[in-house]
Amino acid sequence: MARSDDLRREPVLPPGFSLVTLRESGDAFGHAQTIAAEAGAATLVWVRRFDIIEFAVVLEPDAILAEARLAHYLAMNALADALAIYSPPERPVLFRWPDALTYDLGLIGGGRLAWPADCPENHVPDWLVFGAMVRATTMSPFQPGQTGVGMAEEGFEEVDAVDLIEAFARHLMLGVSRWQEEGAKPAVRRWLDRLEKVTGVRHGIEPNGDLVATSQHGDERKGLVEALARVDWLDRENGAPKL
Repeated sequence: MARSDDLRREPVLPPGFSLVTLRESGDAFGHAQTIAAEAGAATLVWVRRFDIIEFAVVLEPDAILAEARLAHYLAMNALADALAIYSPPERPVLFRWPDALTYDLGLIGGGRLAWPADCPENHVPDWLVFGAMVRATTMSPFQPGQTGVGMAEEGFEEVDAVDLIEAFARHLMLGVSRWQEEGAKPAVRRWLDRLEKVTGVRHGIEPNGDLVATSQHGDERKGLVEALARVDWLDRENGAPKL
């Protein structure tokens, strides 16, 4: 699991992708935003960390910002699909609104989305950046009260960072191709299929990405922009998914 010899390999990405690698102290999400305008679409930034699989990818949408944020759901699908390839059977890879990734109901990672700060909602942004983190190992035995999990401790024995990044890139390309043919609705439906369920509540996604939860008490709307800004799954002090 992300051993030092694994980190010497580099991902073999689909045609059109370009790879930027950073040392362990780097910030893939921040660096991708810095270079996004110049580097262009399908630039993937990877930090060579041992404990966390951390990477970010530049996207170039062709829709106004209010609609382009739906790409968050597309990229989260790709991340979950990549993880599910290598997960032990019959243990679910799910989402927690709007950006957390859970495995067997334990927090294992998450995604982030960024866009140019000066882009109005009704303009097409020059770029989007999706950043991902998945915990490769907790590096410690499970502790009482711990809600986070790691791949190594959960039985992901035959996968490393390079494998996961390669799988993510393949699934992202498949998702983008389907989006171009059918629009965003299939990606949104697939994301909703993996959303952690609440008994008696039905969920839907609005055209601008907001979540609507419908129950016997009525509709509750949750804003995507505000939720993405919180990044509830991230421990900002440690730069890793919360334990």
